[in-house]
Amino acid sequence: MGKLSNIFRIPELVQKLGITLLFLAIYRIGFSIPLPYIDQEKLNRSMGGSGGLNSVFNFVSMFSGGDLSGATVFGLGIMPYISAGIIMQLMAYVIPALHRLQKEEGQSGQKQINKYTRLLTVVICTVQAGFYLNYLLGDKSSSVGSMSLPEAQLPYGYFVAMLMSMVVGTLFLMWVGEQIDEYGIGNGVSLIIMAGILARLPAAIITLLYEQTATGWRFKDSVLTLGGSGQDMSFERLATLIVLFVTVVIGVVIITRAQRRIPMQSARHVRGSRAFGAAGRQYLPIKINQAGVMPVIFASSLLTLPYFLFMAMASATSWEWARRIADAFQRQGWVYCVSEIALIYIFSYVWTGVIFDPKEIAENLKRGGNFIPGYRPGARTADYIDRVLLRITYVGSAFLAAIAISPTLVSSFLEVRPDVAQFFGGTSLLIVVSVALDVVQRINSHLVMRNYPGLTDD
Repeated sequence: MGKLSNIFRIPELVQKLGITLLFLAIYRIGFSIPLPYIDQEKLNRSMGGSGGLNSVFNFVSMFSGGDLSGATVFGLGIMPYISAGIIMQLMAYVIPALHRLQKEEGQSGQKQINKYTRLLTVVICTVQAGFYLNYLLGDKSSSVGSMSLPEAQLPYGYFVAMLMSMVVGTLFLMWVGEQIDEYGIGNGVSLIIMAGILARLPAAIITLLYEQTATGWRFKDSVLTLGGSGQDMSFERLATLIVLFVTVVIGVVIITRAQRRIPMQSARHVRGSRAFGAAGRQYLPIKINQAGVMPVIFASSLLTLPYFLFMAMASATSWEWARRIADAFQRQGWVYCVSEIALIYIFSYVWTGVIFDPKEIAENLKRGGNFIPGYRPGARTADYIDRVLLRITYVGSAFLAAIAISPTLVSSFLEVRPDVAQFFGGTSLLIVVSVALDVVQRINSHLVMRNYPGLTDD
């Protein structure tokens, strides 16, 4: 508590924290603004009975900061902006003109890339909102499709109004994230996603410990008793969930901060009568989980496509095999888990290759007069770093795969609802822990800069 009190002794840090909380509060308020011309009560009833599709919407909304199961202006969340940023980063890796703009133009080049990212965000958001609204309003005969006012009252403008509302909502979230980056503390986009995830935690706890009756919510008697069967939450099952949650969080923190340190030496420089360099032991740190949470997001996003594709085929035809494949790609299926593990490994190596260039690191070491003992500067150093990166990426991918499928295992073996099990691993837990560590590190930098002990100092 003494270390926490030091935060309030730095006016600049208090101001940054206050601005961050203010923008997050604005985000949560806007999260509850519904789209125009939508009967929210009818939508909730329809989505509640849509089964697998509703679970897919909730899963996508979990790491996008939006709400697809309840049509709101922030329904798409911040994910179109993230997708645009990822696409621009990949394009800069393969297009020489963008690569030069990113590497050689400095701050002005980065501003130009940010401009392209915003324009691409508008395009992606418009396309995604169009598909989503077409699902909600396109089929008037379905339980989800007849939720607008009669077309006679709004002949053409209702679709455009809702489309513009969703596009502007996403652009507003993009602006909120940029304001947090500039005036607050932490990464604005990551904090928005984290706030969206944590906002679902109270409902998950209530679902776990309480049951709804005719008179309201009532605490489950089975929670305080031993034994129990089926969906009943017994005391030992609750204790197992708590221990498992703490264990997974500790494991995520350890692996997220773990590094492979490569020994490094500096060339000895003599200036006059004084010698510089070659003193003390230095390391080149490489994170075990170099790709971060991106492979899990890529894999999870890509695996939502087979469900929609085969469900559309099954609805349009009488093919039973298409419906079976769609059911197999639901989050509880073993086909989904195996496919997710394979895609996580693929995307881990791809994304690591995009963001980490061993040749560039080797050249920077050579220019700085540093070298790895036993390896000549240049190509041999780059090859060695590449071999190390190849091995530790395999370990990091195994960790990501284990965390990604842990909610499915918890839901299956402990018979816990999927919306509760998602907090015991997967994308949500990785994002929350990563963002929390980043915020703590930024707060520590402010404290140490003003000669206060950091939050994580012994």
